[in-house]
Amino acid sequence: MTESTRSTLYRRSLMSLACAAALGCSVGAVQAEQWPSKPLHLIVGFPAGSSPDLTARALAEPLEKALGQTIIVENKVGAGGNIAAEAVAKATDGHTFSVMINGNMTIAKLLNPAVRYDPVKDLQPVSLIGVAPLVLAAPANAPEGKAFFAAGAAAGSKWSYGSPGVGTVGHLGMELLKSRSALRPEHVPYAGYPQVYQGLQGGDLQLSMLPPALAMQQIQAGKLRGIGVTSAARSPLAPGLPSLKELGVQNFDLEIWNAVAAPKAMPRAHVDKLAAAVSAIVRTPDMRAKLAVQGWQVVGSSPEGLSNRIQQDVKALGTIIREQGIRGQ
Repeated sequence: MTESTRSTLYRRSLMSLACAAALGCSVGAVQAEQWPSKPLHLIVGFPAGSSPDLTARALAEPLEKALGQTIIVENKVGAGGNIAAEAVAKATDGHTFSVMINGNMTIAKLLNPAVRYDPVKDLQPVSLIGVAPLVLAAPANAPEGKAFFAAGAAAGSKWSYGSPGVGTVGHLGMELLKSRSALRPEHVPYAGYPQVYQGLQGGDLQLSMLPPALAMQQIQAGKLRGIGVTSAARSPLAPGLPSLKELGVQNFDLEIWNAVAAPKAMPRAHVDKLAAAVSAIVRTPDMRAKLAVQGWQVVGSSPEGLSNRIQQDVKALGTIIREQGIRGQ
């Protein structure tokens, strides 16, 4: 084969690759325009009236208008949302997605190896919806700010903290705080947040991490003391409270969040279209107001933005889970 012939074949190969790439982009764009081609199935892992359910139903109506298809919301309750997450992970119809809380998309399998899906391998991030810090709360007569941390350091294991159970974000968040500060309280798991409130108000507990929607009413009524928020900066969901970083806790940034997830089987062009619609909808004034009532600060994100958040959480909380051998309920 002559040099001239090789050169000609090489140019033809480049042209073929360019045409294939262009065709691929064109096909992807057409597929995205044609999708969804039938009603969408929105699965929620918590009961009617729960925060994920309210978020999903608030999102469904404007999303129907944006995508031009009916959205059927179904509650698959159980295992802290993991039954629904497994159903989504295994869906192959290209029209199933979910509103999930952060645990279902990050540490579910780390907490319980028996969980039958892998959040990282089997789910596809779509868009972050909203975030909220936890509020470090204490009895109403507790000292404030840095004085609280000094008292806690002096008390050591004589202090106790409550959570709604082993493996919950209130439990893992406090263990993360213990690893980043001089606090050493003992964990007391309760059946739920109402019992944690009673423990704090009765003096059986000295501290706990609570969702702001639950904590702020008690704090503003003078029934609990708000020490700080777990986010990197102050939060509009907990007005007046400093971040734990302001109180001297280094490298601490923990938030609860909810998001839209899809199966790995859903084509990326469809994921991008769904993400763009969700991100735009949650940022509207109407949805901002609805989510604020539920205790969420709206974010909205690309799939990459949500993926980054997942990686951060898996790294921070996964380390605590592995080091202490924590197993969920």
